[in-house]
Amino acid sequence: MQSTQTRRRLLGTLSSATAAGLIGSAKVGAQEAPPETTTVRFPISNNICFAPLYVADELLRAEGFTDIRYVSTASGATGARWVARGDADFDNAFVGTQMSLIDAGERITIVGGLHVGCYELFAHGDIRSIRDLKGRTVGVQHLGSSPHLLVAAWLLMSASTR
Repeated sequence: MQSTQTRRRLLGTLSSATAAGLIGSAKVGAQEAPPETTTVRFPISNNICFAPLYVADELLRAEGFTDIRYVSTASGATGARWVARGDADFDNAFVGTQMSLIDAGERITIVGGLHVGCYELFAHGDIRSIRDLKGRTVGVQHLGSSPHLLVAAWLLMSASTR
C-alpha cells in the first residue's frame, strides 16, 4: 500500500521535528572537537554596543572557551585597530570603521554584520534631509569614528543621487 503525502502529514512531521529540536537531546550524535585555543579577547568600552558580548560569555564558554578577556579601551578608541595590531581577537565595530582600516592596509577580516540601526541624526528646524547638511557643520565624536564615517557615507550617497 502506497502512502501519499498530504499537507496534514507534512505539517505533522515538521511539527514533530521542530519539537524534537526545541526539546533537544542529552546526547549529541556528532560533537565537534574543542577549539584550538581556549582564550579569546574582546576590546570593550562603556558603550551600550558591547552588551551582547557579555551575553555571549556563557555561549562562548559552552563552545569551549575558558579564558574570555575583555580588554578595556580608551573612550573613542577603535577596537578594530586593536584587532589589527593583535591586542584583541574580535571586535563588534561599525562596518565603516572596519572598511576604512582595510582601505588603509590593516589586516583584519570581517566575519559578520552589526550596527544596522544604532545611529540617529539630530538636527534643528530647517534641516529636513541629508542634502540640507551641505555647507553645514556636523558634530561627531572624533574624525574616523563610526558616527563620522556614517555621516560621511550619507553625504556621499546623497551627493551621488542628485
